[in-house]
Amino acid sequence: MYRRVLSFILIGLCVLSLTACASSESQNQVVLSVLSDPKTFNAVLSQESPNVFGLTYEGLITENPLTAEKEPALAESWEFSDDKLTIIFTLREGLKWSDGKPLTADDVVFSYNDLYLNEKIPNNYRDSFRVGKSGDFPTIKKLDDRRIEFKITEPFAPFLDNASIPILPAHILRKTIEQKDQEGNPAFLTAWGTDTPPDEIIVNGPYKLKEYVTSQRIIFEKNPYYWKKDEQEKQLPNINRVVWAIVESTDTSLLQFRSGSLDSISVTPEYFSLLKQEENRGNFTIFNGGPAYGTTFMSLNLNKGKRDGKPLIDPIKSAWFNNVNFRKAIAYGIDRPRIINNIYRGLGGPQNTQESVQSPFYNKSVKGYDYDPEKAKKLLLQEGFKYNQGGELLDSKGNRVQFTLITNAGNKIREAMGAQIKEDLRKLGMQVDFSPLAFNVLVDKLSNSLDWEAHIIGFTGGNEPHSPNIWYTDGNLHMFNQKPQAGSQPITGQVFADWEKEIEALYVAGSQELVLEKRKEIYNESQELVSEYLPFIYLVNPYSLAAVRNRFDGIQYSPLGGAFWNIEKLSVTDLTEEQN
Repeated sequence: MYRRVLSFILIGLCVLSLTACASSESQNQVVLSVLSDPKTFNAVLSQESPNVFGLTYEGLITENPLTAEKEPALAESWEFSDDKLTIIFTLREGLKWSDGKPLTADDVVFSYNDLYLNEKIPNNYRDSFRVGKSGDFPTIKKLDDRRIEFKITEPFAPFLDNASIPILPAHILRKTIEQKDQEGNPAFLTAWGTDTPPDEIIVNGPYKLKEYVTSQRIIFEKNPYYWKKDEQEKQLPNINRVVWAIVESTDTSLLQFRSGSLDSISVTPEYFSLLKQEENRGNFTIFNGGPAYGTTFMSLNLNKGKRDGKPLIDPIKSAWFNNVNFRKAIAYGIDRPRIINNIYRGLGGPQNTQESVQSPFYNKSVKGYDYDPEKAKKLLLQEGFKYNQGGELLDSKGNRVQFTLITNAGNKIREAMGAQIKEDLRKLGMQVDFSPLAFNVLVDKLSNSLDWEAHIIGFTGGNEPHSPNIWYTDGNLHMFNQKPQAGSQPITGQVFADWEKEIEALYVAGSQELVLEKRKEIYNESQELVSEYLPFIYLVNPYSLAAVRNRFDGIQYSPLGGAFWNIEKLSVTDLTEEQN
């Protein structure tokens, strides 16, 4: 299923020390790195990207990132009814969990009905199941041990996409739904945290967790009961072990890659020229997939709500943020060509809408906001803002325009963008206090306390535009005007603008339309509205670049899936017989 999630960690995959991986090239393993520790081993509760679940879980189907075609995974086949309101999935025969227990239709029904659709379990998937105007959820039932029926009440174009979410084991996790705390919340909300022993986490994907050492590494080993086989009927995956190291500095990852200690690295613009010169000598290849999937943007907090009678946002600043011409002035005031040339070293382009540039739904006619500080100043003056003798921007009541901009510390690209935006907006007389934050602090502000003024983050992307978790007003990632998470302190006085409701209505209509060209027209209109009202001020889109050692056979690089999207089929080409 296509979903969008917070993607604070977009750079990187190498190991904790040079000596720890020195022998990687002679072993049947792949060594990668991530910027921070995982936040959970619970696939339903996760809100981060990248995460471990692409290695450990599969759904009923999957999407081929090269062709965008839906392909069988745990389900060997599926069949639509004539009215397109029912799908029957048939599981492969003999599926097993990593503990050897059978994987059956009971697990599928449990995963959907008891986990993803359970309103007491906040997750980024549930919104995507709401169908059309009614907002009804599908009914999901077991027909027999291998067949599951999904039924909806009205046409829903992304229906099939919902079949790609991870299936979890009922025989392990059902008890965590039945057990409740004093407030009636299921124990599942604390299940499979990062303190869970790896052998207790039961999976169905090509790899299972073997070891996790905080701030050091995650090690995955082959799942002995994985279903997939190659053409010679040999069980996959071919690669025995995957190592992720927690390396909080991309500079350190670069050093480790150049030393030969890791097998792949996301190539940031500042490293591209250096690595390109070393490509032959270092025996690696730099893949360029063109514009990366996903978006990066700046957003202002438009939430007018209160907690315990106290506004989430200072009413003075809230008035600025909720003024569309103030947001447009910021959009015109950001020098995107400078970001592309200086920060991305020319390895990127404009990102003008919420859809990924490579998506067939991307509206190329949306012009976006060219750098035009004079136009920005005219818009501000038009709205009653004024300048004092020192060139500082004041609102109509004489308040200095000053706010805090946050992003995730450690992401050097975003830190550089934040520093430049601070400088760009200073030219408009604004005082921007730029403050990169630790990942956990940032997540808490954006998801729980809602105590933030402006941020720079990104969403992952895909070909399917349906993203109700972002664009429905009660969506789990409707971040610029966020409802409180389930179980958190309530908000009073929250207001949704007419344009927010209009965008929501377009996403509902787009999900109901089954004719592709008509769907494109609907989503084109939604992109025009987002560009007009700027809940997210889109910045630039980098190229999807990765360097990969030439020791792997079967790499088919995709900007949507990366270099290792088909990791179960890859093999290491330079192993000795003994090491195999």
